[in-house]
Amino acid sequence: MSELLTADRIDEIGALGPDSPDPAALVAELVGAVDEGRVADPDDIGHALLVAAEILEQAGDLADALALATRAIAEQSDDIAYARSLRGSLLLRLGRADEGMAEMTALRPLLETDPDATYLIDDLVEAGHTETALEWLTGALDAILERSRTQQHESDDAQDEAAAMIYGLAQVRHDLREEMGLPHDEYDNLADRLRAASNHALDALDEGPATLLFWPQAEFNALMMRWPTLSGSYPASWDEHRAQIELALVEASGVGSTDLGVVVGSVTGLAAFAEREDLDPTDEETQDEYADSLTGPDLRAWPPGRNDTCWCGSGAKYKKCCLPRSRG
Repeated sequence: MSELLTADRIDEIGALGPDSPDPAALVAELVGAVDEGRVADPDDIGHALLVAAEILEQAGDLADALALATRAIAEQSDDIAYARSLRGSLLLRLGRADEGMAEMTALRPLLETDPDATYLIDDLVEAGHTETALEWLTGALDAILERSRTQQHESDDAQDEAAAMIYGLAQVRHDLREEMGLPHDEYDNLADRLRAASNHALDALDEGPATLLFWPQAEFNALMMRWPTLSGSYPASWDEHRAQIELALVEASGVGSTDLGVVVGSVTGLAAFAEREDLDPTDEETQDEYADSLTGPDLRAWPPGRNDTCWCGSGAKYKKCCLPRSRG
């Protein structure tokens, strides 16, 4: 029997995407495993089909991508909004406007409740519906601000979540309007004020640069081999490591932190730093000090643009790689 398709392999294929010399072979591996019942965890069948759909979509094969996205939705019991958004965008790009807008419109309320639902905006923009995307962003901000004004007795957690969503939506809207060449309006001014306020708050906190130590895949594997005791301090796999970093950055951004990023570590660099400073390389404080010493090319700003190369070094676009990991 052929090898089982694991969740790690699905993520690996998703990172390779159309930048692979043979994306069709990757799609065949994913779909073949599904059709032959070789997906290690049945709960990953929908994910495998969705990754295959994304690869085809990026390669320009919209019709086949739509078929796989539709299959992915049928295989997933929950968390299907991302797949439905992709399906809606594909329908729009294939000229099936009524079906596509019906799919997207059904998901629109998520912009008012889910901090990660801005993939709807990306998919609308890619389908050429930029004006609609802008209208939805404005409507979501209107609704959340009105809710905040009328429900003043919400818990602190609910208020913090609302503030984080207002900040995030305002920045996405501001960036989109800037790309469209539109003049500043009231919400653009709000976005600027919120960004300036968060910068001021960070300066007042004096907590140093808002960066996290990140290990590229080869370095992560080498780190675990050289110092096995570190396995208790890190996730079990590199995919979990980069997902953990992405989630931490999203959370920091959600409370107004800016100038976020990662510093890229290397095993030889950590070993040399620890030897030079006469420190234990497996000690958490040593790794923090090592991270503080990294600058220049070792520093990667976060977040990259949605269509830019992902910060993790996979070579895939951010929106198709680590951005979806922020959904947890």
